[in-house]
Amino acid sequence: MGRWERGRATRSEKAVSLFSVHRVTITAMKIRAAIALFLLALFSSAAFCVESSDFTIKKIGDGVYAAIATEGGKAGSNSGFIVGSNGVAVVDTFVSAAPAKDLLAEIRKITNLPVRYVINTHYHLDHTGGNAAYAEAGATILAHRNLRSWERTENLKFFGPNPKPEDKARVESLVLPDMVYTDAVDLYLGSRLIQVRYMLGHTGGDSVVLVPDANVVFGGDLVWQKHLPNLIDASTQPWIQTLDKLLAEHPSATFVSGHGDVASVSDVRDFRNYIATLREDVAKAQKEGKSGDALAEAVLPDLQNKYGAWGFFKNFSKRNIDQTAAELSGQKKVPVPMNDTDAAAK
Repeated sequence: MGRWERGRATRSEKAVSLFSVHRVTITAMKIRAAIALFLLALFSSAAFCVESSDFTIKKIGDGVYAAIATEGGKAGSNSGFIVGSNGVAVVDTFVSAAPAKDLLAEIRKITNLPVRYVINTHYHLDHTGGNAAYAEAGATILAHRNLRSWERTENLKFFGPNPKPEDKARVESLVLPDMVYTDAVDLYLGSRLIQVRYMLGHTGGDSVVLVPDANVVFGGDLVWQKHLPNLIDASTQPWIQTLDKLLAEHPSATFVSGHGDVASVSDVRDFRNYIATLREDVAKAQKEGKSGDALAEAVLPDLQNKYGAWGFFKNFSKRNIDQTAAELSGQKKVPVPMNDTDAAAK
């Protein structure tokens, strides 16, 4: 006992050696497992958050994805898509066919199921300009009936009072919806329900797309996440009522905005409060007898203080004030719905 023999280990030495090898082996296994888990998480995240120069795809629910436009990129606005058991529904199509085709290619990487439906949330060019890409792929395009009336006419105003021939041709060639609805329509992707609902505020032809089993709301341009909105066609009091309804009925939902990032309930509430603040400040200045530039100068400091860090503030703040002043004084012009015969002729 206690003696060492040349070339041979004692029983206790063997035990220590075996323990050391066992410990090293376990440690190595743990390291390899940790690396594997890290790589799995890394590649899983990459599969569900795909970035391009024009948009980023974010998975926000089981089979529900937001395509968030890169500011200054070619997409122009947000889009998204919903995967069901027998097909896909896309919400909005960017400003032109090129980024829409890029998104379609990314959808193909996630699922081989066909794009069965495209839902346009409103007529504005930055949400309908890519319709052709999906029509070519065989999708049925759905929208509120007012959108079909306005898509090839009202979009001309975004090119100024005298649109160039190429701009006029672009608008007049926009792909119209194949299906329209008046108040509400339900779609099914296999067993997956998608609810499309007409709501007032941004244009008079706005659709909200609800995915009940994922608690996701695609708001189109009824929801702007930390960005000032385009109010060219807006009716702001009904818009506030729409946002109150959405907040009350979907208190824990994830919202896909028309511009900005994916929105939380808090973001939607902040946006609702922006519209309310704008109306209140403009009404107060009008009551004091102000109009034109004097009214804008009176209202702008409060908006700058509260919302100056939001996107599009420099571009839209003065316009938001002027357009709200016109609305409150009864001087604002908004699109008037055509009858179905007139819309079909366009």
